[in-house]
Order: sequence, then C-alpha cells, then structure tokens
Amino acid sequence: MRNKSRASIMAIRAASFGLIFALGACTAKYQNHGYIPPKEDLDQITVGVDTRSSVADKIGTPASAGVLTNSGYYYVRSRKRALGPLANREIEREVLAISFSEAGVVQNIERFGLEDGRVVALERRVTSSAVSNKTFLRQLLGSIGRITPAGFGG
Repeated sequence: MRNKSRASIMAIRAASFGLIFALGACTAKYQNHGYIPPKEDLDQITVGVDTRSSVADKIGTPASAGVLTNSGYYYVRSRKRALGPLANREIEREVLAISFSEAGVVQNIERFGLEDGRVVALERRVTSSAVSNKTFLRQLLGSIGRITPAGFGG
C-alpha cells in the first residue's frame, strides 16, 4: 500500500515538472536589432543648417545610407518575438530617414513605423526551370520523338 502511494506521488511530481517545462517552453523570447538615435540627440539637428558631417558628429553614421544617389541616412530598429515553435514575427519596426540636398544640407527628417511599411523583395535568388514536376524517366522518354537523324551529325 505504501509503495502505491509513493508511486502516485512520484507520478504527480513528474507530471508537474513536465507541465512546468512545457509551459516554460512557450514563453516569448524577444530579439532587438538596430539603432535609432534618441529624441534628445535628434533635437540637436536643424533642417536647412546641418550637413552630413555635422549629423555624423551629433548622432553617428548609420549602418545604411542612400543606395543609388547617397541621398540620405537611414537608421533602422526592429524587434522580433519568438513564441514556442512558431516562426519569429516582427512586432515593431522603426525607420528614421534623414534626407540631404545635393549640397549635403539636411532637407528632411522622417520617422516610419511598421504600419507604414510593406514587404518589398529587393533580390530574388530563384532560378526558373523548364522542368516542372517531371521525373528523370519521364523527361528521357518524352524526348524520344524529338530526336532526328540530323542530331546525330548525319
């Protein structure tokens, strides 16, 4: 009798630890990436007065700048959440864009959030293939009718 009660207590403990472990695996994990200068630093920049070098001195140079015309500085910060086995989901994104005139003077300072953006594929690494859903044997047998004597050098 004593062994049965001891076994049931051990089973309850094991189930409790399993439940705690399973619930702990479902807690959200957050990942922060990027940098946006604080508002106090941005307040030091005057539109129409500051230049590229003064902006770089006041808030630092960004990780990315205008790609084609080098027209601006772009500071990007994002926050992602992973919940258990689910894929990471971006829950917050902020982009600070500082645009410059051709003379290098600050023209505009803008902030964009996740709700302002949309996904844009900048590059695709997909090779299209004429072969679609065909096995090797089907491809081999499918080309039999297209073989001509001229293809053999004759």
